[in-house]
Amino acid sequence: MSGNTHKTQTALPLSTIHHTPTPTVADQVFDELQKHILTLELPPSTKISETEVANKMGVSRQPVREAFKRLAKLGFLEIRPQSGTKISLISEESVLRARFIRIALEVHTCQAACDRLTPDGIKQLRDLIELQRAAVSANDRVTFHKLDDEFHQKICVLADVGYVWDLIRDSKAHMDRIRMLSLNETSQRFALEEHIEIVDAIAAQDTEIVAQVVKKHLSRILTLIEEIKATNHSWFTDGQP
Repeated sequence: MSGNTHKTQTALPLSTIHHTPTPTVADQVFDELQKHILTLELPPSTKISETEVANKMGVSRQPVREAFKRLAKLGFLEIRPQSGTKISLISEESVLRARFIRIALEVHTCQAACDRLTPDGIKQLRDLIELQRAAVSANDRVTFHKLDDEFHQKICVLADVGYVWDLIRDSKAHMDRIRMLSLNETSQRFALEEHIEIVDAIAAQDTEIVAQVVKKHLSRILTLIEEIKATNHSWFTDGQP
């Protein structure tokens, strides 16, 4: 009897995947709505409907429905069949959770950057700071907010942990509405100076100082929440997210 065994090859019962272009229509609807929610162009308690959004954006209701579900899961929409859909109030609890997560991630990222950034990497960060300085001088808070995000993302990428930014971006969304409410010329200048301190600490490869500065930078929101609640109390909820 032969010691060789004959194996039959079983065809895998898998279907062909048809690649869809990215981003999908639902992704685009989601991104557009989230952008306007975070910049407060769609302020808390604003009522919106699938039909209205679909008509305005020239799409069917299905991708809008998908986007609504994603936004609701993130805590930005309240979908109530009986009373309609509206932009959620700002949850202080969600903001504090986001701050905790962001500090944990960014402290380690900036400490990694101390060892990994090259002189060219430092120059790239300083170039971004100069663009931020110009935005502050023009009191252009939308541009400053964009450049602020680019600065923190760039540190992740240059530290070779670009994937961390995906986690930070998702968790920080609840902080962004607070940031947009607070971005006046004074708060922009504070943020700019702290960005300079972060780059200086990274360039000096001082992991202790960079941790202190990042914690200070991301903890400023604690003061901002109280200031903003005093004048925009109706936009906040005291309950759990």
